[in-house]
Amino acid sequence: QVQLVESGGGLVPAGASLRLSCAASGRTFSSYVMGWFRQAPGKEREFVAAVDWSGGYTYYADSVKGRFTISRDNAKNTVVLQMNSLKPEDTAVYYCAARIHGTVAAGRHEYDYWGQGTRVTVSS
Repeated sequence: QVQLVESGGGLVPAGASLRLSCAASGRTFSSYVMGWFRQAPGKEREFVAAVDWSGGYTYYADSVKGRFTISRDNAKNTVVLQMNSLKPEDTAVYYCAARIHGTVAAGRHEYDYWGQGTRVTVSS
């Protein structure tokens, strides 16, 4: 069992920045692929970003590329999503996810554990 807890969401104006954090409980955190997904009202959960076990390989959705940065600190069992230049369309509940087996992936069904989410609202 892996437990993930997100934090850092909030209400911000367009153009602002937020830093989301995810704290993981797993002993083998360093071997997990970690990802961020988001779900806007009335929409399906969609991929945002992922980082491999080493932190050296990242993958981003086109909609956030150049604005968001994913990183991890295996010693602290944390994953961070730095979000800059936020847009109203970024409004969603953001979820941290862990993929136990495999490499970086963008499908929600390819991840094994999920946090409860943290809400991000970007006003126009």
